[in-house]
Amino acid sequence: MFEGLDDIDWASMEHAYGTAEEIPALLWALRSPHTDERRTALDRFYGEVHHQGDVYPCTAASLPFLFELTADRATPDRAAVVELLVSIGRESLERGFEDDGTEIEYYPPSGYAEAVAFLRERGGKFAELVRDSDPDVRLAAIPGLGLFLDDADRAATALRELLAAEHGMAGRLRTVETAATLALRLPAASHQVMDWLAGLAADPAQDPATRLAALVQRARCAPDEISEDVVPAAVGLLREIARTLPVRPIAPAPTHSAATDTVAPQVVAAFADLDRHTRVYAPTTALLRTLHEALGARLPERTTLLTEQLSSPDPGSRLDAVRMSGELMRTWRGDHTRLLLLVADQLTTDDEEVAAEAAAVLEACHPLAAPAREALAAHIDAQRATHGPEVWAAPQARLRRSHQEAVRALARLGDTRAVPSLLAALDSDADAWRAIEVVGHLPQAAEELVPRLCDHLRRLDLSQQRTEMSANAILNALAALGDPAAVPLVVDTLGAAVRHEQHGVTRSALKALGAFGPAAAGARDVIRSLTTATDALVQPAAVTALWAVGADLTEVMPLLLGLLDDPITFRISDAADVLGEIGPPASVALPRLRNLLKHDYEWVRVHCAAALWEIGGETEATAVLDALLQAMTKNPATANHVVACLDRMGPLAAPALPLLRDQLAPPRRGGRFQSIDHDEELQRLVRTLLTRLDPQRRQPSFAEQQST
Repeated sequence: MFEGLDDIDWASMEHAYGTAEEIPALLWALRSPHTDERRTALDRFYGEVHHQGDVYPCTAASLPFLFELTADRATPDRAAVVELLVSIGRESLERGFEDDGTEIEYYPPSGYAEAVAFLRERGGKFAELVRDSDPDVRLAAIPGLGLFLDDADRAATALRELLAAEHGMAGRLRTVETAATLALRLPAASHQVMDWLAGLAADPAQDPATRLAALVQRARCAPDEISEDVVPAAVGLLREIARTLPVRPIAPAPTHSAATDTVAPQVVAAFADLDRHTRVYAPTTALLRTLHEALGARLPERTTLLTEQLSSPDPGSRLDAVRMSGELMRTWRGDHTRLLLLVADQLTTDDEEVAAEAAAVLEACHPLAAPAREALAAHIDAQRATHGPEVWAAPQARLRRSHQEAVRALARLGDTRAVPSLLAALDSDADAWRAIEVVGHLPQAAEELVPRLCDHLRRLDLSQQRTEMSANAILNALAALGDPAAVPLVVDTLGAAVRHEQHGVTRSALKALGAFGPAAAGARDVIRSLTTATDALVQPAAVTALWAVGADLTEVMPLLLGLLDDPITFRISDAADVLGEIGPPASVALPRLRNLLKHDYEWVRVHCAAALWEIGGETEATAVLDALLQAMTKNPATANHVVACLDRMGPLAAPALPLLRDQLAPPRRGGRFQSIDHDEELQRLVRTLLTRLDPQRRQPSFAEQQST
């Protein structure tokens, strides 16, 4: 067993966490008679040797021995090893090669190409494994036929035989999916596989799940050929499936460790959300995701499909559909009113998990969520009426999350009907951080919110690193609410943050004081003392705050000019922003700003160009316009900043008209980090500017563009 294992210099190779010398021990542990030992070895293999899908040279070197384990019937968990082999190969194909098959070179070298070559040489082994007596091994091996077997006829024949013999839904769906993978990888298999899938989809003798799989996978193979009858056919098959599958309650999500003295509650919640969003609740979800991907920008058809998904009697199917609805709205532009209202309808379901997910989607999509405002308010009122005003802290986890997510969504819409629950959260200290994150959207309730926020801020112990996230959130909320009554406490917090070297909190406190403006003039000396701070984040924040609270220009200008000469790019950008606020009195900075238009980082060029315009005006228009348009062309993430400056330039921005129109053309959201917030703001700014620059031509909405 494992001949040649000890001949490999494992210590000379590395995995995600250091030397690979432990791999022989892990391989031997995978055939241990002890379940816990095998499980630990497999977890470590995924976590270190195949970390997050990476394939290192040591990962590729382990493949012969993993194959040996699959061939040895004494290996207890052969199916798990086959799944590991398939995962290594799939990730190697996805990460190691361009779409045209060109190998991607990595440094340090990866094991992608080596792994694929090895698995392709042994593609026939997967044809043997899919006939194994162990059903779990057969199921795990099926994808290998599509990924690694280069004999198209042999693979297609094996898949037909598998489907004819397989009665379980998971095996049938995986077989059909593998056929599509084979057709996409090997042109020689494409015609026969496509014909086979078309026949399966139309065959009334097949079960509806298999027919749906065939319909979807054929669409995946040829998305440009999707006909108008595909979505109606999928809807009909979903209804057949719903009539045959039992309705099951949603299983509780696993519990996560509570916050501790070293782990902030926000971190614990982030891991819980990550776990929640990786769970799939319905057997058809993966199929439907594939169909949505194939449909792409065909939003009306996708909405029709989601309408059916959201009307399923199965709560798990609806939960997955709610999440998919959010993904569509966050990724694609369009009029999503119908879909928003369908998601909002899920707030009234008896399943609190579905209701909570619906509210979470509405919060994440809050720039679009105004049509759901009344549904959110009604849901919150009904919960408070049924469970009492303290429902925010309800002991039932699902009810609590459902209420909290709905309150947060309503608060992000600036609706004061969220305030009673937010006050209850702040008063009870139960999950108060969730309330703190959204209260800044409710300045009209500042009189009630600010004293409570201040109380929470006073109670934070800034000597503990875990309090940084909470302190930053409170300071950001106080800055957004803008009540000067908070200034003395913010100054005290600033002092405590400096003493405890909490640089992030120091920066947040400085930004908050800057947001209060002249009302925080009494803090000028404290702020001034930090303008020479060595921390990269603190110094520019201090200079910015010093100007905002009313410092003299003669004091601030030397500091800003010094930041313009700094090698750290965000310091240059921060200084440029302040110079732009100062405007023409900052003309001494013009030569340096002009020179910075040649900087090799487009974000620096954008901020400096905007400052150049605010200071120099029309005389700088040509240089500013060139810098802005070049930056936006090279880096679309700068678009929001660029368009905001173009808007201030008015008619002089007319040469940007073609590029501005291009910003509205893509159906997929772009903008900074593909954020729905940034993209919706970008569209609004662009349409406003186009109307100003070309008033005779009304700008069509995205829905109108799609219809033409």
